Amino acid sequence: MRTKSLKKNKINVVTLGCSKNVYDSEVLMGQLKANNKEVVHEEEGNVVVINTCGFIANAKEESVNTILEYVQKKEAGDVDKVFVTGCLSERYKPDLQKEIPNVDEYFGTSDLPNLLKALGADYKHELIGERLTTTPKNYAYLKIAEGCDRPCSFCAIPLMRGKHKSKPIEELVAESEKLAAKGVKELILIAQDLTYYGLDLYKKRNLAELLAALVKVEGIEWIRLHYAFPTGFPMDVLDLMKKEPKICNYIDIPLQHISDAILKSMRRGTTHVKTTKLLYDFRATVPDMTIRTTLIVGYPGETEEDFRILRDWVKEMRFERLGCFTYSHEENTHAYNLEDDVPEEVKQQRANEIMEIQSQISWELNQEKIGKNFKCIIDRKEGNHFVGRTEFDSPDVDNEVLIDATKFYVKIGDFTTVKITEASDFDLYGSPV
Repeated sequence: MRTKSLKKNKINVVTLGCSKNVYDSEVLMGQLKANNKEVVHEEEGNVVVINTCGFIANAKEESVNTILEYVQKKEAGDVDKVFVTGCLSERYKPDLQKEIPNVDEYFGTSDLPNLLKALGADYKHELIGERLTTTPKNYAYLKIAEGCDRPCSFCAIPLMRGKHKSKPIEELVAESEKLAAKGVKELILIAQDLTYYGLDLYKKRNLAELLAALVKVEGIEWIRLHYAFPTGFPMDVLDLMKKEPKICNYIDIPLQHISDAILKSMRRGTTHVKTTKLLYDFRATVPDMTIRTTLIVGYPGETEEDFRILRDWVKEMRFERLGCFTYSHEENTHAYNLEDDVPEEVKQQRANEIMEIQSQISWELNQEKIGKNFKCIIDRKEGNHFVGRTEFDSPDVDNEVLIDATKFYVKIGDFTTVKITEASDFDLYGSPV
């Protein structure tokens, strides 16, 4: 069936999942624009590209529902073509082709040249580092590596993203310079595993050297670290963080669990004692560092005792930022051979308990900020508030600083000093000084 309008092809890129997918969509859009294609992000278009997530059950469900929604639009004649790319189609392409045949074509995570060809575009090698950013103009993600070599039992990422592959330092510096020229002030470094950066290219963990090069990029004021792995963490990064004001005193280090029995089954390559020592070392080296972590509850075989150990440890560590997920039983992972024996309601109950403890910790830590001044970046205006962040907060996942827009004016995309006047569990309220 023909679409209702005969407008020329406008390609709508829809992004699901994590910041790595956001980055990939931006690269795709940059390539399309360089091919003189009209491209939009999550707006109306008669050609749709869905960049899917296949990480855990909820994400897979959202991806499938989004594909079905656009296939229905295609059947109704509201869109001409639907293409699917990303992690879900990398992992389940044969199943998807069988179950949802009305998609024009499915592509995997490393199929960019073929996807572009299907969209009537050529892959341009000279465009390395060129992207059409979809984030607010003041920050952008910088993907420093692809894939992962870790053997974690519960994780399907190596199946979808392949082996760890670092990008060369000079390429990342060039990309950062282009971003800075467009007004980006904050770089958020992402990878499946920052800790491993450089081992494949330089035969050593080279994150500190990369950071030392990035801080020289003019216009970049904040550099934030996301997704570091605890085992083998390069401690020279902390020394640099301590003395270099551009590197935010912030690290996202997913720890998953702390019971030795669960860590061993998860194949995390660390122990309760080693992990705790690492965190104390972090705080000793950079005393005002904010640590964000994520935990998994309900992993196969997790007993009440394992959960108690985790719960007590969360109370002891007083993480500034923490997220908690229930275990998702993923086929073709090592843990899939284990019995998924913790009932769903117990998983949920445990996650809720952890988040209640964290909510109290976060409230207490936020109360200590009242009366203090913080340098904030202003991301957007929402309703009657300007919404900003301190260096201790990452977009979308952490605290926000709310400024009353009926009383104060601040410029979106700029830094401003804010005095905190009130604080809730996860948000701060303040006035510019």
